[in-house]
Amino acid sequence: MINHHPPLELLFDYAAGTLPEPVALAVATHAALCPMCRDDIDAAEALGGAMLDTLTPVPMQEGALDAVLARLDEPEVETLAANSIAASEEGAHMIPGPLRRYLGAVRAGGWDSLPWRGITRALEEIRLPIRMPGFKVSLMRLAPGATVPVHTHRGVEYTLVLSGGFSDETGEYLPGDFACKDQSHVHRPVVDTDEPCISLVVLDAPVKLTGMVGRLVNPFLRM
Repeated sequence: MINHHPPLELLFDYAAGTLPEPVALAVATHAALCPMCRDDIDAAEALGGAMLDTLTPVPMQEGALDAVLARLDEPEVETLAANSIAASEEGAHMIPGPLRRYLGAVRAGGWDSLPWRGITRALEEIRLPIRMPGFKVSLMRLAPGATVPVHTHRGVEYTLVLSGGFSDETGEYLPGDFACKDQSHVHRPVVDTDEPCISLVVLDAPVKLTGMVGRLVNPFLRM
């Protein structure tokens, strides 16, 4: 059961198409796992469509049609659809649909088949190919029982658990759970001991470690 969801305003912004791609990916991937949030997004999209129907048409700007026609030759961009996962892919190794376009061909091994890169003895990472200034988008796999140093945030950290789980001062996070942390949060995530924790993590600024060690390390933290 999913207990932690994106804030409603984030779902509404996703439905309106106003989120930057990295955050939209996190919301779409959560919605692929969460029927309740898919329903909220559908309702927001329906409401937005109804509101558009009530607006008075305005004249198009000069050159608007030519600009639209010029874009017809541009490569088609796949929509970050919050589509549900086929029943045949259910289980601990399932990779939600919105993530697949960033991971290439998904092999039978699921998460274990991906090209993880070792960062520390307890942390592996895959940087996703989203080239948007000011954001870092990664899949992270932490070893069972691993502890993340106590930290706060210079910006916003969006975390979606995909496999395994972790706990911090705000509760327990299991597959499908979504955490949104900012400068008002200080936390120390601890991975459950029974299996690794795989999460999609989106940062719009480096984290900020606390304490004496943090003051020494923070100047070297980069996106």
